[in-house]
Amino acid sequence: MYDLAVFWDWLAFGVRWLHVITAIAWIGSSFYFIALDLGLRKADDLPPGAHGEEWQVHGGGFYHIRKFLVAPERMPEHLTWFKWESYSTWLSGFALLMIVYWAGGELYLIDQSKAELALWQGILISAATLSIGWLVYDRLCKSGLAERPTLLMVLLFGLLVVMGWALNQVFTGRAMMLHLGAFTATIMSANVFFIIIPNQKIVVADLRAGRAPDPKYGKIAKLRSTHNNYLTLPVLFLMLSNHYPLAFATQYNWIIAALVFLMGVTIRHYFNSLHARTGNPTWTWLVTALLFIAIMWLSTAPMHQQLEAADAAPLTAQEQRLAAAPGFAEAHDVVLGRCSMCHAREPVWEGILWAPKGVLLETEGDIARNARAIYLQAGVSHAMPPANVTFMEPEGRAAIVAWYRTATE
Repeated sequence: MYDLAVFWDWLAFGVRWLHVITAIAWIGSSFYFIALDLGLRKADDLPPGAHGEEWQVHGGGFYHIRKFLVAPERMPEHLTWFKWESYSTWLSGFALLMIVYWAGGELYLIDQSKAELALWQGILISAATLSIGWLVYDRLCKSGLAERPTLLMVLLFGLLVVMGWALNQVFTGRAMMLHLGAFTATIMSANVFFIIIPNQKIVVADLRAGRAPDPKYGKIAKLRSTHNNYLTLPVLFLMLSNHYPLAFATQYNWIIAALVFLMGVTIRHYFNSLHARTGNPTWTWLVTALLFIAIMWLSTAPMHQQLEAADAAPLTAQEQRLAAAPGFAEAHDVVLGRCSMCHAREPVWEGILWAPKGVLLETEGDIARNARAIYLQAGVSHAMPPANVTFMEPEGRAAIVAWYRTATE
C-alpha cells in the first residue's frame, strides 16, 4: 500500500498544501499593507512623526492604525514582525521544487530535444537561477538606479524576459514557467530577508540606543516592497501554469510569461490607484484584456516541430526498463484503448483540442515516460479517465498496477 510512488505523491501533496497556506498568508498580508499604506489619511491630531492614520472596521470591532515614516518617539514594548509568512512560503516552495522537478527531473525538468544534459546538470542550472538572478537584481537596486525607480522596473522586466528565454532553451516549458516564478519569488523573499527586515531592525536598534534613526533605511525598504507588490500576481500565474499546457507547452511560452508580468503591472496599478485615491484608471482594464487576448493567440501557435523533436528524444535507462518489464504489453493496450483518444497529438475526443496537461499517451515511449503518473492516476486511484468515461475495467487498472510494481521492484 505504501510503496514509494504513493508515499512520494502524498509527500508532494503535503508540501504543496503547506506552500499554498503560507503563500496565502504572505500575499494576504502584503496586499493588506499596500492598501493600508496607500489609503492613509492626514489628521490634525497626529503625533509628531506620524505620516497618516486609518480607521477600519472588521469582525465587529474598530481598529485605529497610524503609520510613522521613521519611528515613534518612544519604542513600543511589543512589535509584530511580518516575516515568517515570506520565509515559510519560500522554504516550502523550494522543498516542492526539489520533490517535483529535481527528483522527477527526467520527466519534468530537462527537455532532451532542446539540450542533452544529465540530470545533475539540470539541477545545477535550476539552483543557479535562484541565486544568480537575485544577485543581479540586488546589484541593480543598490546602484544609482534606485533614484530612478521607473527605469529600474523596466530593467527588471528585461531581466525577467531574458531569464524566461534562457530557461526555455534548456528546460521543458512547464519547468521554464515554474522556475521563472521561483526566480521571481526568490527576489521577493530575499527582499524581505536581506533588505526589509534588517533595515527595520537597524531603526529599532537606533531607537533603543537613543539615536535618531536614518530615514534612508525606510526608503530602501519601501522600494523593495513596491517591487514585491507588482511581482506578486505574475508569480501566482506562473505557479499555476503547470495545470494549463496552453500556457507552458507552446512555442512562445516565454513571451507569454513576459506578457503576464505586464498584466501584473496593469492590474496592480489599477488597485494601487484606487487605494491611494489618485483616480480610477479604467484604461488598465482594456490593456489587461488586450494582453490576455495576445496570450491566448500566442498559445495556439503550431507545435508540430516541438512534438517531432520530443518524439526523437531517446528513452532514458529507467524508461527503457519500464518498457521492457513484464506486463507492459497488457498495460500498453489498456492505456491505448482508454486514454489515447484525449492524450494524443491530435485528440479525437469531442471538445478536446490539446492533450490535457500536455501528457501524450500514444506510443510505447509516451507510456514509459509517464509510467508513474499512469500508475497513480489510473492504477492506484480512479482519477483517470475522468468519471471513467471510457469505461476502464478493474482488470485494466490491475494490469497497470502489476506492470508498474514489477518494473520498479
